[in-house]
Formats: sequence, structure tokens, C-alpha cells
Amino acid sequence: MDTNKWNAHLYDAKHRFVSDYGNDVIKLLAPKQHEKILDLGCGTGDLANELYRRGVNVVGIDHSSTMVEQAKQKYPHIPFYVEDITNLPYVEEFDAIFSNAVLHWVKYPKTALDNMYKSLRVGGRLVAEFGGEGNVHELTNTLIQQVREAGYTFTDSNFPWYFPSIVEYTTFMEQVGFQVTYAHLYDRPTLLKDADGLRNWINMFAEDFMYDVPVMEREKIIERIEQALKGVLYQDDGWIADYVRLQVKGVK
Repeated sequence: MDTNKWNAHLYDAKHRFVSDYGNDVIKLLAPKQHEKILDLGCGTGDLANELYRRGVNVVGIDHSSTMVEQAKQKYPHIPFYVEDITNLPYVEEFDAIFSNAVLHWVKYPKTALDNMYKSLRVGGRLVAEFGGEGNVHELTNTLIQQVREAGYTFTDSNFPWYFPSIVEYTTFMEQVGFQVTYAHLYDRPTLLKDADGLRNWINMFAEDFMYDVPVMEREKIIERIEQALKGVLYQDDGWIADYVRLQVKGVK
């Protein structure tokens, strides 16, 4: 997916749960006043602003220019930049790196981890949460099945995410130099906002699954996905995404 084309307004309006759950990751980070912390994959800036409120010298970066522009408009008191996690310009600059719901978008995890390691001062820490092994399994299997049944091609190269196991990711962390002090993989069923929650989620995050499907045909496929998953991922309060999250903490 070209994240530069993300709809930042849809993200804020319908996917605030991303930032809301990120507050739990801030607890794991345990930020201290005056620390310099990089919010890696800052989105539209809500969690960077929470860190700012706690007295942190925070810098926010994101690969999406639309997200960064929205963050700058919302929080002009915080520096935000468009950067690529696999080619960070920083050297021993931060006391900590904080990342929420981002690293599953990075298909070169060791390169990304090496860049994060270099960006930290000695004794600095990386704290992150992202999609882990088994994340959105029901949802994506049904999506792929419906795309193929509609006569369109789906290959592994169209799968936009990287969902590692604890062993796989912590091994990469150790290989670049981190001392892993915490790792936890857990189920986190996540409520999607309102009756169109599943549709909004697909339009926001899963465009790659239907990259060659005409717009009008996409609507029909999404309707069939909703029908197929109604008895699996829909409850009284609305759609539930079958999230599995991986939390990690490492020290340089």
C-alpha cells in the first residue's frame, strides 16, 4: 500500500482506537520528563502529543506525508517529519523510540531495527507494539477468498504486512544489538466503530488486497466479505477485528 495516499481524516474519524490502545504502550515506555523520544510512525500525532503533555521532548516521524501534514495542523508545537524507517538520519540522538501499530508495515524488520538501534543513545530503549503472528487471520483469509472467487488475482506480494512470532522478532532484535527485556504476544479483539466498521477498516488499511479490482466491483466484494464474516466477527456492539498484538522492549 502507498501509505502516502492514506486518508488522514478517515483515520482520525473512524480509527481512533489505534491511538487509544497506544496509551497502554506508553505505560510500558514509562517516559520521563525531558527525555528525547522518537515517536516512530506517529500517524496524525495523538500519541506524540500525549508524550509532549508528559514533559517529553518528542519528535514524530511517519512515512505518510498526508499523516504528517495532519499532525502538524493538529499539534503545531511538535516537530513532525516525513521519514523512512529503513533509512533514518539519526545517530545516537534519542533516549527512547516509541512505536505503536507501525512495525507490521515494515517488511524489512532487521534493516528497520538496525536503524532504530543506531538512532538510540547507549542505554536507550525501544518500546513497540504491532501486529504479531495470527493477526487479523479470519479477516484476511476471507478477504483473499472473496477476491479470488470474484475472479481476481491475489499473490503473496499483495499481502501488505509482516506479522512475526515472538521468537522471530526478538531474534532480529538481538542480532542488531538489543538486549530484549520484555516480549508478549496476545489476543486483542478490537471493536471497529459503527455499522460500517469493517468496510471502513478495509478501505483504510487493506487496499492492497484489491489493487487490480475496479472501484464498483470492490463494493460488491466488500459486501460479500461482510456477509461471510457476519456470524464470526460481528457482535451486538458492532464489528470485531481479530487482532493479535506483539509488544517488545529492548535496551541498547
